Amino acid sequence: MSGRLNTRSSSRSSPSSRSSPSSRSSPSSRSSLGYVVFAHGSSIESANDAVRAVAAEMARRGEYEAVEAAFLEGGKPDLAGAVELLAGRGFARVVVIPYFLTLGLHLQRDLPHLVEQIRAAHPEIKIEVTAPLDGHPAMVDALLARARESRKEPHASKAD
Repeated sequence: MSGRLNTRSSSRSSPSSRSSPSSRSSPSSRSSLGYVVFAHGSSIESANDAVRAVAAEMARRGEYEAVEAAFLEGGKPDLAGAVELLAGRGFARVVVIPYFLTLGLHLQRDLPHLVEQIRAAHPEIKIEVTAPLDGHPAMVDALLARARESRKEPHASKAD
């Protein structure tokens, strides 16, 4: 976890930034809102790439100007790093969307602590956190879709 967030010009347009193409532009006059899709993270980089792909698809389909993926552990950037990317590009408000199914220990203990540290280091940025995915009607739809898929053609699970 980094300490203070650096918002100097070096983080504003670094070509080596891992941010998605949708998140490299400066905020327009109509929007100063950036999003962070915050996931657990994994030592398996393809799992982190899957979260990055979801964040990029969210930006594309929602026509959101800036969506960054961030990780609690095992992936880069961490939450502070993602907020730094957005703050360095001029976003004054950041909404953190937990990519977690339930309000477990990481969302009850770790996320509030991280947000508190970032707010203290960056008081000019308004940071909000949404509810986790649990309780969203689309979750039941996703389960129903998987159940329907399983009836169509028997096959071995990738977890087997």
